[in-house]
This record gives sequence, C-alpha cells and structure tokens, in this order.
Amino acid sequence: MRRPIVLGVLLAAGSVSIGIAAMPQAPVGQEARVVDIDKLRDNLYVMKGGGGNSSVFLAANGVVVIDTKNPGWGQPLLDAIRKVTDKPVTTIVNTHTHGDHVSGNVEFPASVEIVTHENTRANMEQMRPNSSAAPSATPPPNIFKENKGRGLPKRTFKDRLTLGAGSDRIDLLYFGPAHTNGDAVVFFPAHRIVHIADIFPSNDMPIMDSNNGGTGIGYADTLAKAAAFVDANADTLISGHNATTTRPADLKAFIQFIRTFVKEAQDAKRSGRSVDDFAASWKPPAGYGATAARVRANTQTIFNETR
Repeated sequence: MRRPIVLGVLLAAGSVSIGIAAMPQAPVGQEARVVDIDKLRDNLYVMKGGGGNSSVFLAANGVVVIDTKNPGWGQPLLDAIRKVTDKPVTTIVNTHTHGDHVSGNVEFPASVEIVTHENTRANMEQMRPNSSAAPSATPPPNIFKENKGRGLPKRTFKDRLTLGAGSDRIDLLYFGPAHTNGDAVVFFPAHRIVHIADIFPSNDMPIMDSNNGGTGIGYADTLAKAAAFVDANADTLISGHNATTTRPADLKAFIQFIRTFVKEAQDAKRSGRSVDDFAASWKPPAGYGATAARVRANTQTIFNETR
C-alpha cells in the first residue's frame, strides 16, 4: 500500500484537480479503467491511475506525454487527454522500463515519437521483471515483442536532451543509476516543475531494481545530484506514484531515508548478519512505508553490492 506525502493545501503546489475522469465502459466482471486528471498549469496536467503518474504537456504543436501506464491503460489515457485538448499526441517520454510506465505505448498511434534514455531502450527490449518480484512469480509478458516492436523508442539520449524551445521547452536529464540504470528526469523550465518519476516514487521504500541496472549503494548519491538540479531550477516535483505534488525539501528527506537504510544494511552485512535477519528486524522511520518483500529484495541488492 502506498502512503502519499501530505503537503498541506494543494494550491500551494499549484495543483488543482479538475474532477475529470476517463471512464470507458468496462467488460462485465472487469473494473472500469479510470484516469483522474489534476491540472497543475494551463498546459500541464498529471493523469493518475493505472500505473505510474503520467504528465501531459500541451505544447504549441502537439502533446507530450510522460509515461503511459499499465497494459490496457493507453487508450483510457488517450481518452483523458482528449478531454483537455484536441491537439494530437506527438511525443512520449518513458522515464524508465517498468511495465506500469511504458506498456500503454503500444496503444498510441504509430506516428508518435517515443524517447527514452539509451539504457531504458535496451531494458525495454528485454522487459525483465524487477528485482522485487517474487522468485516464483510468473515473468511479465514482453508487450513490445507481442506487438512486433511497436511502442519501443526510436530516439534516445545519454546525459541530456532538449525537446522544443521557448515556453514549449522540455529537458530530459540523466543523473546516474538508482531505481534502474536509465531513469530519466523530465524538467519543464517554463513552470519550474520536474517529473522525477520512480527515483522518488512516494514516501515508500523504492525498488532498487538490480535486474534492470538499478543500485542500492549508489541510489542516494544519484538522488543527491538530482536534488542539486532541483534546488537550482524547480519548485515542484511530480513523483511516480504520489497522490500529490511534492517539494524539494521532501526529496532531501527521502535521500536521508535511503542513506540511513543503506548504511544500516551494509553495517549488518559487515557484522555477519544475514539478509533475512536484517530485513525481518528493520522498520521504516515515521512518515515512511516499506513492504517486507521490498525491504528484503533491496537488502539483498545492497548485500550483493557491498564488498
């Protein structure tokens, strides 16, 4: 269960829910796929539900979508976009490889340009399960292979890429491995807003996905680089799964949460404790959450990386 960070009155973060939902008729026995829409600025929305939060940016010549949710949620997301604009979707940016952020790609028109970090492109070709998945779990289907490569990015970047210009400018930034080895941070300069996605997903323990190049011991250092950029350039953060926008101070507190967990896990290994012993005894500090499975998986990653 995710527990969102509560930051007081949403107007302080510039977020206003406009009470719109895309509600396609669900087949009998299936839950309706609802996309809730929050308006942050006149041309920037956060669309929630069905996986990771999606940002929707209305540029002069078309719509840029950040992340496209779980399988089957691409069309509901498109329906929600049509409720706020009649402009075509021209670009998708996927922040990382996980299925709840990329699977909707295959439901968008083939003409849409898809952009990712170069490592994310490689990860999306494989669609490996994240390292928090139970060993006995059935591997997720590779939606891109099922769709003969449709939805895979054709444009990638290494460190930084700028899309658009002037008030339509969007910067894609890479600070290093954390959640995966291809986590893109998306900056909207005109609004001083950053879509930080799942390197700061909520106030829960994140996935340190070693199956897709993520790291435990390097996670906080990568976040610290992102935080330095945020401090200088942004006031508001869109997290991967949080119910509200957050602030730079929340990111700094999250970094300390991660640093403390990693240090305690490393100390446990060096003192001869086992992964299971440490994971079973560790409890998150007040204000943060963590499932037992996530703690154990991340502890294993940190133990594997610690020499």
